[in-house]
Amino acid sequence: MRGLADDRRPRIAHSRSLSVAVRKGTVDLAADYRSLMAEFPTGVAIVTAAESEGRPRGMTCSSLCSLSIAPPTLLVCLRNESPTLESVTNSASFVVNLLHDGSREIAELFSSGDPARFDKVRWTGGPAGPHLAEHAHALAGCSVRGLLNEGTHTIVLGEVVYARRLSDRAPLLYGRRHYLAWPE
Repeated sequence: MRGLADDRRPRIAHSRSLSVAVRKGTVDLAADYRSLMAEFPTGVAIVTAAESEGRPRGMTCSSLCSLSIAPPTLLVCLRNESPTLESVTNSASFVVNLLHDGSREIAELFSSGDPARFDKVRWTGGPAGPHLAEHAHALAGCSVRGLLNEGTHTIVLGEVVYARRLSDRAPLLYGRRHYLAWPE
């Protein structure tokens, strides 16, 4: 950290020992953490990729953020056991489909674990993976630039190779364990 004296810099060891001390406490940290994150509203996306045989994979994702403008890069966090993560890793590409306010059912379908989810939704193939254009207000095709495994999820860095706005519909949001439309 620039500008701080060496003795004032945060230390990783201290951070790790603090988290161990909190975990040993009497509070249920996992439940408290889930409640905390429920208070942070976010947009809803479906991350899609194709297996080597062309079979589509996808999952609902609210852990998405912009990382860099040059090169245009975003990150998504995908569950380690997810077949979608395996397809993203193997194909080295993925699509972020940003859902519009009329796509709550699709968000729920893609978070359900239903293996036939792509049989229940209209989709088209794209250069980086499946497009859900009927349910997305925008999408971005990405090339995988890096992976970082942390806990139960993997952070996937994706360089955006194309981006398209598909409609003027309001984005679908998720917070306090409810789906909502972006307010006018």
